[in-house]
Amino acid sequence: MHRIVAKREIAFNTNLYEVEAPGVARKAKPGQFVVIRIDEKGERIPLTIADFDRDNGTVTLVALSVGKTTKKLSTLNEGDSVQDLAGPLGNPAEMVENGTVVCIGGGLGIAPLYPIARELKARGNRVISIIGARSASLLFWEDRMKEVSDELHVVTDDGSRGRKGFAVHPLMEMINAGVKIDRVIIIGSAIMMKVTSEATKPFGIKTIVSLNPIMVDGTGMCGSCRVTVGGKTKFACVDGPEFDGHAVDFDELMARLRMYTAEEKQADEIFTHQVEGVPLCLSSRKQT
Repeated sequence: MHRIVAKREIAFNTNLYEVEAPGVARKAKPGQFVVIRIDEKGERIPLTIADFDRDNGTVTLVALSVGKTTKKLSTLNEGDSVQDLAGPLGNPAEMVENGTVVCIGGGLGIAPLYPIARELKARGNRVISIIGARSASLLFWEDRMKEVSDELHVVTDDGSRGRKGFAVHPLMEMINAGVKIDRVIIIGSAIMMKVTSEATKPFGIKTIVSLNPIMVDGTGMCGSCRVTVGGKTKFACVDGPEFDGHAVDFDELMARLRMYTAEEKQADEIFTHQVEGVPLCLSSRKQT
């Protein structure tokens, strides 16, 4: 059992959980993730490590409550525990030194981007960060990102915070202005990573994306997290989660992310009915 020592809402429907996991905290590095299971009958879900405290033996996780398991997680409070927390899993983020790195975080992707930007800054890089969300209510950690960045740009789709637009816009302005960029790191939705990777490709700027496909065991055995990179099959849990953004087949990735939409919706409806008493319609159930 892993006790939740701190919990707070940091954006709309988005919670931060600081969880006791001394073994994970001792070995965790930026870019890695954990797989958690809330209880004995719960599903296993991957959550990227947003921070870690080796002295206190805790890891920080950030989750958006959008489906059955993340909503169930949001019902837990400080003092409650999760059944399992396995990790750290995946490869640490690849680091460079004394260069200029643009770190881009979209929505929930801001959380795992933070420790990566912090480590890059500590290694003497010039860190230019771009963070964005659909609206200001979904934006978080602007203060943290500012602390670890030489330059910070904030964008929102609706213009409610920072400038109106998408993360690719300030990036392209830098490129067109002649800013020498050694690497771009992007963590966010699949479509955001695809569009931004396509924008950097003509300029030959090394672009790294962190993928979070459907995942079960997190050790490469189940194969559910497979992605095509450079025409070859890779497993995000053991080969990633970082990959060359110019080589990822994003169209296939997005199709696979939609594979269980109906089942996920049905599970969410059942959970919502059980917890909140909302009428159960099971609109996603297939007709026979």
